[in-house]
Amino acid sequence: MFTLKKIMGRKMRKTLMNSLFFLPDKLYLQLFYFAAVGKFINFKSPEGYNEKLQWLKINRKNPEYSKLVDKLAVRDHIKNTLGEEYLFPLLGVFNSFDEINFAELPNQFVLKCNHDSGSTKVIKDKSALTEKDFKELRTHFSNRLKHDYFYAGREYPYKGIKSCIMIEKLMVDTGKSDITDYKFFCFDGVPKVLLVATDRQTDCRFDYFDMDFNHLDIIDHFPQSEKPIPKPLCFDKMKELAAQLSQGIKTVRMDFYEINGQIYFGEYTFFSGGGFDLYIQPEWEKQMGDWIKLD
Repeated sequence: MFTLKKIMGRKMRKTLMNSLFFLPDKLYLQLFYFAAVGKFINFKSPEGYNEKLQWLKINRKNPEYSKLVDKLAVRDHIKNTLGEEYLFPLLGVFNSFDEINFAELPNQFVLKCNHDSGSTKVIKDKSALTEKDFKELRTHFSNRLKHDYFYAGREYPYKGIKSCIMIEKLMVDTGKSDITDYKFFCFDGVPKVLLVATDRQTDCRFDYFDMDFNHLDIIDHFPQSEKPIPKPLCFDKMKELAAQLSQGIKTVRMDFYEINGQIYFGEYTFFSGGGFDLYIQPEWEKQMGDWIKLD
């Protein structure tokens, strides 16, 4: 199937789509979806998982979701719903990179923007940062703060969120070189599929499981781990929290971490992969689409 993915790199496709930011949402999504997938969206009768995510962008806009994707605002929601112990300790909030006093920070921490995805920078040794490193960090976050993430994939919850830089404590899992992501795909408050992301900082691997922690044959754009994936100690509790936080939502991905036996909230993701990642087999694309019940 012809797609721009086969003839263009990620940066070229991104540049092309950014030049079309002025287009109405529905037309933009049609063009972006064709570029990524090789076909147009059937808005009248969507079928697969990703196609239904695009339909939800246009037809089910809930303004309350903006508070849930805002990584700063959602902290109050998690604190009031689950408890503060499920949040990474917050070290500071800044409107610009130059406001940050690095001398006051510990040697390890995490920088991220509240209003987007993919801006996170993990600092494992502040003392090793060079002048070049600080310059690159300043450029990275200055650009990110000016970017309205909504326009990339027309994910409406992100539109107009006031941007800032958050700094959180870097939590270290004893005996592990990197922490593991646990991402629950939920449908009307019911977790159905778990994505486990390992070795994110070195050699990323994606493995999928059912709710009894049986390995599924879903193949992602990252290879499966060559090592056995141990069942998290708090697996059942994470399922319970994912169900609680996703109540009343057609579909959402609930992300968590388990560090030294403690669960930490990651984020709400309403449109996994922006609804453009048709990396799963057709049978899973259909199955996950069938779980989304559209009115």
